[in-house]
Amino acid sequence: MLKKVIITDHLHPYLEEQLIKLGFEVDVQQDITNELLIEIIDQYIGLVLSTKIKVNPALLDRANQLLFIARAGSGMENIDVSYALSKNIKVINSPEGNANAVAEHAVGSLLALLNNISRSDREIRSGVWRREQNRGTELEGKTVGIIGFGNTGSAFASKLLSFNVQILAHDKYIFGFGNNLIKESDLQEIKDKADIISFHLPLTAETFHYLNEDFIADFRKNFWVINTSRGKVVDSPSLLKALDSGKVLGAALDVFENEQFYHLQGDDKAIMEKICSFENIILTPHIAGWSHESFFKISKILAERIEALRLPNVK
Repeated sequence: MLKKVIITDHLHPYLEEQLIKLGFEVDVQQDITNELLIEIIDQYIGLVLSTKIKVNPALLDRANQLLFIARAGSGMENIDVSYALSKNIKVINSPEGNANAVAEHAVGSLLALLNNISRSDREIRSGVWRREQNRGTELEGKTVGIIGFGNTGSAFASKLLSFNVQILAHDKYIFGFGNNLIKESDLQEIKDKADIISFHLPLTAETFHYLNEDFIADFRKNFWVINTSRGKVVDSPSLLKALDSGKVLGAALDVFENEQFYHLQGDDKAIMEKICSFENIILTPHIAGWSHESFFKISKILAERIEALRLPNVK
């Protein structure tokens, strides 16, 4: 049996080192395209990837030797998981690896947003000194709605506990996590009470454009938005309309519907340009889970999970 594994993205070298120790021959092709991978995938029993490669039926049909797919990080939207499983290919990921990084980034973005830190920094660098206009809003006493209470949502909640906030958390598929500090809530309670919404959702057919006009209209209060999950969880035109009306008081966005939005054309480009023009917006380039520490932890967890597969003919 072949014992070759291909790593198709920029991952910590620890993973390659551990796979070699496990008896695999490792081929690192960090910049490989889908087109090239489909030509050579039949050589490998393992595929390690992040976000660039799309594992679709066309690729899987050529993967005659493939035994496992390992996704670095959490999101599985670029993998046809059900089709892979139908071919007896195991699919694993490492969502715990960057949960703390995402949680810390979300807290930092929220504090920066409430206290006008980014705007103040820009203004001072431009020779503008405005104290009253940049008066902050304290997090203490606010109600934070967390939508999605998996690895990152629960990690974010744990970071918030020291701020004396009320935490309402909702997850359609996870139950029984509430306690005297975190209230397990339905969506309606969050819409009635939350001052801040933070999304920690995978991208699925259910979560696509989760934040849309109807979702926003259901909120009793004006509120702040944080999205460190997936860009398409937020419908950009709906967010723009809510920012313009003041219903959304501000937003911290680490992810976008199209992360190449500088190359957008037409209405899509105009919408993103308008969103970027708001002063009460903090934008980061999908780095919430991209810390130095998570870079290592993701690879460590993947290595452990690949070893736990106990594949035949691999020592």
